[in-house]
Amino acid sequence: MKVTPAIYQAMTAKAEPRSRSGVNITMAFLTGGLICAAGQLLLTGFLQLGLPQDAASAWTSVTLVACSAVLTGFGLYERLARHAGAGTLVPITGFANAVTSAAIEARTEGFVLGIGTKIFTIAGPVILYGCTAAAVYGVIRYLTLFWR
Repeated sequence: MKVTPAIYQAMTAKAEPRSRSGVNITMAFLTGGLICAAGQLLLTGFLQLGLPQDAASAWTSVTLVACSAVLTGFGLYERLARHAGAGTLVPITGFANAVTSAAIEARTEGFVLGIGTKIFTIAGPVILYGCTAAAVYGVIRYLTLFWR
């Protein structure tokens, strides 16, 4: 039997699973929103404890990163991501998950050549582009203030 492009297209359309993009988008939105709401609750709680705004913000970030790392360590973050999809990629928790996952995978290779190398494989580009963007924005800010 000769398979023409039209026949192949019909066969793949019949075999592929139905798209669940509506459900996936909703779950991602709700999960990302819940993570952000948890961050806001943490921030409010730290402010209620009497911490200044900058300290409360720092402790909120540290708490979210720690929770993400612990959940990743126990394999729960991946389980959540399977159901929530892109909603778990909220920047701070998603980055913590990526770095922790890389460290877990490389733990048998040792601390320096395994964990240290893998972590910086993931974190390196983020640090590089973050520092570069900060420098560029700083120069732009300086020039806009200088020319006033």
